[in-house]
Amino acid sequence: MRKASLHAAAAALAVACLHWPARADTNIDPAGSPLWPTIQQEVFGAAPTTFDNRIRITGPAFAEDPMQVPIAFDASALGKVERIVVVVDRNPIRKVLEFAPMHVRPALSFRFKLQEASAVRVAARTQDGVWHVGTLQVDATGGGCTLPGATRQNSTWSTTLNQVESRVFPGFNGAGSRIRLRVMHPMDTGLVAGIPSFHIEQLNLLDARRQPMLELALYEPVAENPIFSFDLDGPVEHGISVAGVDNNGNRIRAQVTR
Repeated sequence: MRKASLHAAAAALAVACLHWPARADTNIDPAGSPLWPTIQQEVFGAAPTTFDNRIRITGPAFAEDPMQVPIAFDASALGKVERIVVVVDRNPIRKVLEFAPMHVRPALSFRFKLQEASAVRVAARTQDGVWHVGTLQVDATGGGCTLPGATRQNSTWSTTLNQVESRVFPGFNGAGSRIRLRVMHPMDTGLVAGIPSFHIEQLNLLDARRQPMLELALYEPVAENPIFSFDLDGPVEHGISVAGVDNNGNRIRAQVTR
């Protein structure tokens, strides 16, 4: 009994460590990263920023596979969110993706590459122009951005390039619905000798009238053969599709199957 209690306590501590506690001063970086002032200037310019623990971020305390690090975030507590940016302090290419929720919840799960132990930032811009920044610290052995992906090593990437798989699930506790997409692409960073940058640049979810429900701008640190999960407040209607393009001009087109 005592052993089980110790395991439960350790598990609770591990989960608690995934979220930074609230701070009285929202201008103080909870990660204490010396790179934050540079990132703040590069990504947000003169726009106001504030650290905000209402952005819920979940991910591993330690990245067992630095080329496939799972992360999920939810900025719904902020109200209306116009845009979200994910940045990794110590990656050689810091920006991971930009997300315009538009007609879906400001929540997303996906995988990314991590070069070394780093603070991961999820910044959400609200209608008043303020960027609210959530922080998650992820430890790693490193090398995620400078190693070739599995499909590069076995030379299978060209046979599945830009193929899309989709699934629809009920939302949490039966509310709304969730769409999961997988797009086959090597997502090369350009940091491996002899392999130039080759990645998806844009990925949009469109309704039956071909109007965007969400927009994603993707960068090289997104994981190979990326998987994205989006949350809708209502059911998935017939005719929803995916459209995108990579940096070589290859098009992505697919219907979302229910």
